[in-house]
Amino acid sequence: MSRGFVKEDDQEEPPFVPPRAVLPDGVDNYVTPEGKQALLDEKEALLSSFRATEQLEERDKRREQAVINVQLSQLEERIASAIVIQPDANTSEVRFGTTVTFKNLDKGSQQRFKIVGVDEASIRAHKVAFTAPLIKAMVGKQLGETFTAHIQGSEQHFKVLRVEVE
Repeated sequence: MSRGFVKEDDQEEPPFVPPRAVLPDGVDNYVTPEGKQALLDEKEALLSSFRATEQLEERDKRREQAVINVQLSQLEERIASAIVIQPDANTSEVRFGTTVTFKNLDKGSQQRFKIVGVDEASIRAHKVAFTAPLIKAMVGKQLGETFTAHIQGSEQHFKVLRVEVE
């Protein structure tokens, strides 16, 4: 049948599903144990949402299921590639999974973040992905050590004040 004979109301736009947080090419998908569990919990929530679509009208059901299927596909890829890193409790070195308190020596401000995987990152929860430029500059530094990072187009100086494993 020619598309000229199809009513406009019958034409469905495919839904846009935003991609997951970017994991740079060639970078392993490191996650904390809590991050892996969060991915599995997210999968269960999506499966529950999929089952709940059965009660929707046919058009809404198709649209919701299409969105959920894309989200599940993206999530399955992340779960399959996840490499769980157990934090070392006996460290004074900044590593994946540690919580770091540091000071911006140029501005005098102090911050505290946990270094996590890209899917776990949340500024609100004080969790920053290991792929962030500041974190890349910080990893491997020892307690009390200073380092330089390029932030927002300028070189800034920092000092590691505390390294913890929670």
